[in-house]
Amino acid sequence: MKRALILMLSLIASAAFAADPDVTSLYEVRTDGTSTALKAGEKGKVVILIKAKNGAHVSDEAPLRIELSSKEAKLDKEKITLADSLVKKAEGSTEFPDPKFEVGFTPAGAGKTAVEAKMTFFICTEKVCARQTKNLSFPVTVN
Repeated sequence: MKRALILMLSLIASAAFAADPDVTSLYEVRTDGTSTALKAGEKGKVVILIKAKNGAHVSDEAPLRIELSSKEAKLDKEKITLADSLVKKAEGSTEFPDPKFEVGFTPAGAGKTAVEAKMTFFICTEKVCARQTKNLSFPVTVN
């Protein structure tokens, strides 16, 4: 009897998880416009866009954090939140805009450098709201 109950609960749990969409298919992180090559002394920028798809959206109620770091470049900002998005939700709107961020950086000198990003945000639909984490690296060549 105990085995049958455990088996039945396992099957119900499996069916519930199978019904949930693969949340990673509900968004993409785009970095179009990020600097990849600079001249010495030139300032670059990191661009991050979280593009929601298929009726999903990035939660404006759950925390969104992006932590930037670089060993060889000075960043204009190291911690980013949803408030830093260039695209804002219109007051009273029920639409969720895709958050977009731009942060400037200045490489220390010629050679190869990189900016690292650790992202945490929540992607949501009417049925699910799931925490997402992503690590990005933006290599830059400085001549």
